[in-house]
Amino acid sequence: MGGDTIFGKILRREIPAHIVYEDDLCLAFTDINPQAPTHVLLIPKKPIPSLAEVTPEDKELLGHMLLTVKQVAAQLGLTEAGYRLVVNTGRDGGQTVFHLHFHLLGGRQLHWPPG
Repeated sequence: MGGDTIFGKILRREIPAHIVYEDDLCLAFTDINPQAPTHVLLIPKKPIPSLAEVTPEDKELLGHMLLTVKQVAAQLGLTEAGYRLVVNTGRDGGQTVFHLHFHLLGGRQLHWPPG
């Protein structure tokens, strides 16, 4: 379960995390360096390094993850005011952990462009 990254260690419970959601396919937990009042990371349990490396076989997993984002956003009270979903891909895209993950951000007005 998970690769040899900090997220793999969280999946294997080698590193503690504040988990807000878990099922057979993915795990959501609060970011240790939040960029908004609510900042949750959603990761697949399958170790996919980045969005650039998904395959057609990952289609159902990705759909499941997007539906899970909707569910977690509702659970955290973000649905009415809104939220942002970010997927950093590759070094130039700002990805620092090479295990696919979605950033769910909310709890304040988010500006554009993001940075």
